[in-house]
Amino acid sequence: MTRNGTNEEDARMRTQVGIVGAGPAGLMLSHLLHLHGIESVVLECRSREYVEQRVRAGVLEQGSVDLLHRTGLADRLLREGMRHEGIELRFDGESHRVPMTELTGRAITVYGQQEVVKDLIAARLAAGGSLLFEADAVRLDGLDSDSPVIHFRRDGRDEELHCDFVAGCDGFHGVSRGAVPDGVLRAYERTYPFAWLGVLAAAPPAVDELVYANHERGFALYSLRSPEISRLYLQVAPDEEIAAWPDERIWAELRTRLETVPGWSLNEGPVLEKSITPMRSFVVEPMQWQRLFLAGDAVHIVPPTGAKGMNLALADVALLGDAFAAWYGQQRTDLLETYSTTALRRVWRAQHFSWWMTSMLHRLEKDDPYETKLQAATLRYVATSAAYATSLAENYVGLPEV
Repeated sequence: MTRNGTNEEDARMRTQVGIVGAGPAGLMLSHLLHLHGIESVVLECRSREYVEQRVRAGVLEQGSVDLLHRTGLADRLLREGMRHEGIELRFDGESHRVPMTELTGRAITVYGQQEVVKDLIAARLAAGGSLLFEADAVRLDGLDSDSPVIHFRRDGRDEELHCDFVAGCDGFHGVSRGAVPDGVLRAYERTYPFAWLGVLAAAPPAVDELVYANHERGFALYSLRSPEISRLYLQVAPDEEIAAWPDERIWAELRTRLETVPGWSLNEGPVLEKSITPMRSFVVEPMQWQRLFLAGDAVHIVPPTGAKGMNLALADVALLGDAFAAWYGQQRTDLLETYSTTALRRVWRAQHFSWWMTSMLHRLEKDDPYETKLQAATLRYVATSAAYATSLAENYVGLPEV
């Protein structure tokens, strides 16, 4: 990053790729560009403390783990990540394991998104990377020129970042997607008639692998973040208020929906955090316009049932990193030109899988006996068909190529 100008007030920052958003997508892209010798600046409206502490996804596909390994970011992952070779489905008072590694040769690793973010921030700072926290991007200009500008405000000052390209990794509510002129983008969206009540609890997990439960009262998920911390979810109404769910009610409902296997019980402990998240699917096409390239939640959101959100974001920027490397290193334009088409193949595969898992496991807003029977038949087929279980497993651990 360089500054031009005769004084601080007139200073203008310059870099090759300006990145808006310091989530996994933006930080990983900056790291990948650094490995290719390409300069970048990351702008993040939140503080470093906030982005390192916000609890989000926690399941890494095999491809995401491989990406962290080959880019030198897997030291702590190897020590603290929990490799899982299967998942458990509970329905009709029975338990059925899907042996993912046995069926696909691949696995998942439980390692929280905030831990990935911490590792990326540490790596970028150690390499002298430019990460500007509490820098609120307010406007993108010149995207159809060879020198786009990101206008941002930091420390009470209006500043500008001039660059060759802009990567919008600033999530659903960020400014990047809105910088594209009307009529260019098309949105595809589905809102589900339920939400997830998520709980982080100081309770040793009572399971070794994730448990997905289909229950007449609604879906439940038993996940884990560490040997001491459990992550649990309940399907609730989309307009549910968090105040209506004191800890005692949460644990009672979790027991009802999860303790359906004889002799098994969950471990309880203090609730560290709880929140309610609406369920929706969202895709915008294309994922690029002129010198702007969009990635992650800025252009696609999936219900978390299939554990795809963070993995899709990392897959997006892996493509972008290679595309920018080809442009700067070989003056090739083909990978940048086809970025959206290539990325969307994986995005729509993940959309379908997430929709399928969500539809199979959740109760509808109004109890539908026909839908309930279809869910039972689908779950039974997964439990008894190696072919159907393999389809679930290969999508869950992540397809190498789509």
